[in-house]
Amino acid sequence: SSGFLYRSNKLMFDRETHSLWNQFTGKPVIGPLVESGLELKRRPVTIQPWGEWRAANPETKVLSLDTGHERDYGSGVVYNDYFSSEGLMFPALVNQQVLKQKDYIFGIRQRGVARAWPLGAFAGGRVINDAVGEMAVVLVGDAAGRTVRAYERGARRFEAGRAGELRDGDERWEITEEALLGPGNTRLPRVAGHIAYWFAWDNYLGLRAELYQG
Repeated sequence: SSGFLYRSNKLMFDRETHSLWNQFTGKPVIGPLVESGLELKRRPVTIQPWGEWRAANPETKVLSLDTGHERDYGSGVVYNDYFSSEGLMFPALVNQQVLKQKDYIFGIRQRGVARAWPLGAFAGGRVINDAVGEMAVVLVGDAAGRTVRAYERGARRFEAGRAGELRDGDERWEITEEALLGPGNTRLPRVAGHIAYWFAWDNYLGLRAELYQG
């Protein structure tokens, strides 16, 4: 992290060229790589309570907090005041007629199209069948844990099943981090998306993005 902010969003730097990168868009904004056309590839990201993750992935390895440095690496220690407030580090222009500036959304940007879903839409572990442009997707979320995963669904329409599963009629599909796994080794790939503050999404995308209305 460079320690710099742009529109209240952090800028990263690479050690080779010392270019500054916008961590939200994945593009360099200052330095020799600005005109390079480079853009970091988006990856699926999962936020989930540790107990739930450990139960589903018991072989997970975790970085030790015993680093030899006198620093508290506990969750939320550094920015706890910021996370718990409604304010931003610095002002930003945000459309707050639909959501408050620090409400959470789950966003997908694919093939030149962007769409966001308010985290509250996933209250109670709701399953949402929707589309991003021409790509049909199914989203599996839990607002309480800020957990949302998205997958391509083709012409299928899913509903909630048992824990760790979705149903399409009588067919059961297993939810994994890489794909939905169905009958006959059928795989529906995961779609890259992430949780973000509304102010960041609206700042960078604004009217170029769609917002799920429920």
